[in-house]
Amino acid sequence: MKTRIAAPLSALALALMALPAQAQTPEKFTFALNWFAVGDHAAYWVALEKGYYAQRGLDVSLENSKGSGDSIAKVDTGRADAGLADAVPIISATSRGARVKMVGMVFDKTPMTIFSHADKPLLKPKDLEGKTIGAPAGDSQRLAFPVFAKINNVDASKVTWVNIEPTAKYASIAEKRMDGVADYTTGQPFLDKAVGPGKSARMAWSDFGFDLYAMSIMASEKTMAEKPRQLKAFLEASYMGWRDVMANPKEALAIFKKRVPEIDVAIIEQNMMLGFELMRTKGYADNGIGWIDEKKMCNSVEIVNTYMGLPKKVDCKAVYTGEFFTKVAMPLPVK
Repeated sequence: MKTRIAAPLSALALALMALPAQAQTPEKFTFALNWFAVGDHAAYWVALEKGYYAQRGLDVSLENSKGSGDSIAKVDTGRADAGLADAVPIISATSRGARVKMVGMVFDKTPMTIFSHADKPLLKPKDLEGKTIGAPAGDSQRLAFPVFAKINNVDASKVTWVNIEPTAKYASIAEKRMDGVADYTTGQPFLDKAVGPGKSARMAWSDFGFDLYAMSIMASEKTMAEKPRQLKAFLEASYMGWRDVMANPKEALAIFKKRVPEIDVAIIEQNMMLGFELMRTKGYADNGIGWIDEKKMCNSVEIVNTYMGLPKKVDCKAVYTGEFFTKVAMPLPVK
């Protein structure tokens, strides 16, 4: 018998066989932002522009949301694979049956703040009683307010929350339609543009006993079970984006403007730099961007369990996992 010898493969065929499957067919991955495009989101556009997602076989799309409640709903119902949301609403949603977990932290310090007009400043928690505070229904601070109120002996029933669109927050203070609005500290530049520099007051929750985890990246149980490789790849690429943003803010702003032309670069730059203050911590320096400290997370869960009147208590392990963490070191501080 004659033995048949297969024809040699071409160099191109061999090269294609050597490529990982994901490089040949990028997999769609939807990421729900917690807001309209702001400096907090620069890293994801940078990762897109530099090909960090594509290099890992991902075809990532970024979608705006109207607060943490909205982004949580998108992830929980499968409309997004992962998303950004504040830790407190995630803990609360878990108590109500949502099947999502935090898989990476963005802000290691809490950015929650109440802004008001300097003519009628809200400077301490008790000042909130009898006042109207504007925020979207799914806003993270609105959902976390019962905790802040309990910690500071504020009668939450005396604070009136009013539904407003995310983009209406700053105008409502400038036009004095609201006594205050809930926002992150990174919102200061947007408020300054609407009201004028030095014409607003800021009550940072971190100054009044509220030291809980804040903005995080979450994923659904379905994503974690069915797309573990893609999720880990997304997180690594996103942290690389954050590393690059901190190392070269000017480059990041140029990319952001290219990708999202409607942004006001002057405001976004200040907004982005304020975010760095929430990330340049010892925890991130030691462990990498996105690291979740178990003790701080469990303390956050315990405070929410104690003060928020949840339908049922939430176990710390039910709201987060470090399974998908990939260490990406922070750059040296920007001079």
